[in-house]
Amino acid sequence: MKRIAYYPGSFDPLTFGHLDILRQAFGVADEVIVGIGVHAGKTPMLDFEERAQLITQAVKEMGGQVRVESFDNLVVDAARDAGATVLVRGVRDGSDLDYELQMAGMNGAMAPQLGTIFFAANPKYRAITATLVRQIASMGGDVSSFVPKPVLALLNKKFE
Repeated sequence: MKRIAYYPGSFDPLTFGHLDILRQAFGVADEVIVGIGVHAGKTPMLDFEERAQLITQAVKEMGGQVRVESFDNLVVDAARDAGATVLVRGVRDGSDLDYELQMAGMNGAMAPQLGTIFFAANPKYRAITATLVRQIASMGGDVSSFVPKPVLALLNKKFE
């Protein structure tokens, strides 16, 4: 049976932390699908197409291949629709773990056939969050050590 992993998130923007989790997911899955959550009530900094292109490009530079899709429903429904057998989640610290365990429990109750794999973030990426990257970039700060070059170029363009 093909092992398909579903890695959901906003990826607004893609960070080295996200890529670290993706790299780990490639080690345990035959196929990895990145699900970008698109919600009508939220206005992202980058639109879906920008995020999808950046993810695809960064993964290709890593030597991998990924399918990127949007979802606006429950993660378990999006993952099931994509044919996934497991959800991928990154954990930076204890508070992440507490939250992710709660989510895994709820997801498991709704979709018992869909497991969750937690990957520990590499220590050098633990402090990186997309929210902080957006805030720093919007104030003219240097985010080059937090994001791949194509993301940096797009952020610099957006915040000129």
